[in-house]
Amino acid sequence: MKTIFREYDIRGIFEKELNKKSVKLIGYFLGQKIKGDKVVAIGYDARSHSPILRDYLTSGLNRAGCKVLDMGMVATPVNYFANYITHDGIETDASIMITGSHNPSEYNGFKMTVDKAPFFGEDIYALGDEIIANEEMIIEDNTTSTSIDVKTPYINYMIENFSHLKAMDKKIVLDCGNGVADTVISDIFDALEFDYRGLFMKPDGTFPNHHPDPSVEANLVDVKKALSQDGDIAFAYDGDADRIAVLTHEHNIKGDQMALLYAMKMENPTVIGEVKCSQVMYDELDRRGTTAIMYKTGHSNLKVKMRETGADLACEVSGHIFFKHRYFGYDDAIYATLRMLELVHDGIDLDAEIDALPQVFSTEEIKVETTESQKFKIIDKVKELLENPPQNFPTIKSIIDVDGVRINFEKGWGLVRASNTTPVLVTRFESTDEALAKEYEIQVNTLISMAKKAL
Repeated sequence: MKTIFREYDIRGIFEKELNKKSVKLIGYFLGQKIKGDKVVAIGYDARSHSPILRDYLTSGLNRAGCKVLDMGMVATPVNYFANYITHDGIETDASIMITGSHNPSEYNGFKMTVDKAPFFGEDIYALGDEIIANEEMIIEDNTTSTSIDVKTPYINYMIENFSHLKAMDKKIVLDCGNGVADTVISDIFDALEFDYRGLFMKPDGTFPNHHPDPSVEANLVDVKKALSQDGDIAFAYDGDADRIAVLTHEHNIKGDQMALLYAMKMENPTVIGEVKCSQVMYDELDRRGTTAIMYKTGHSNLKVKMRETGADLACEVSGHIFFKHRYFGYDDAIYATLRMLELVHDGIDLDAEIDALPQVFSTEEIKVETTESQKFKIIDKVKELLENPPQNFPTIKSIIDVDGVRINFEKGWGLVRASNTTPVLVTRFESTDEALAKEYEIQVNTLISMAKKAL
């Protein structure tokens, strides 16, 4: 059970790790940490078991003395939005989103926000320890809650803040992947009189058409086809609509490239990227005189770093985009869609801007299978081996260890880090020379193999 308590959230398989007993305990002990007598808003995604987990969670929160508000099926950013509005005069102290995000349909989990900040890291691990120590505690059923409407004020907020885009002359394609993006996006687009075509809009937690992960090229086949047939720009979303893919006829624009585009319309912004972001992003931001910060991967990590630094924007390569500039500082794929359409409306040629960037050869994220117990030990061993690398290892210019190990070489870099959500190591490689990118990959993989054998 301990493995469901992850760095950024709680995630496991329904009825296995996430069952009536465990989820009630999660609700109770999380309610205790929120200090009880607090207002907690709950939303959930399209999975058939999400409302069941909502009831279990509500029982635990009620036992802890919390007042529970139920917003029903919503996108994760709508859940976050609940923390910034009042509900019949009531302010929320915390929100919980029940979602398995882009994981297979049998998975589910909880993304938690307390006092407008993510509840994550050591707080989640401590919560897990407390729950495991009290596994025999019995919590009665009590699904008392108050229904609230967060979707309407969210929709109205978007319509009001992007009214200048009304009836813009572009053909837009959307792929919601049967996730929850269309609990709000059609209402927004209809009100703004956009010319759009939607694919797989109906929420269906079995994801019958394709897996809801737009960072995987295989999941973009349908939206690319629709774009090529009759579209100017396309967007795809993950299962809970906090990640976005942006597609033109020429490019699949990655999260770090999106950040460069968004930053064009900000005055002297501070931009945070993760360790997987291209060096091109950091170099280009520096060239513009912008403050660029490299930090840990993970939506919770980046939100906290944004608060700490006062940053205007943050990004992950996978498509989490966080706006503090004109927004609230959390990752919202629907808001990011409207900001991208705003760039197009303002005359920014997305393809020309991407084409003008220095050319580099980058791998996708390459996953190396391992175990939960071994993954961080392997990273530590890799760091140790890098102190005295093999004789034929590429020349190391510097090492960044803010999250795993990012090794800067003379003409590129390689990354190896432990995933905080799955039992894998994540690697990525980049160079100005395609052959060198492959060489970096081979050499770092050799180092990983050496680390595994040494444990």
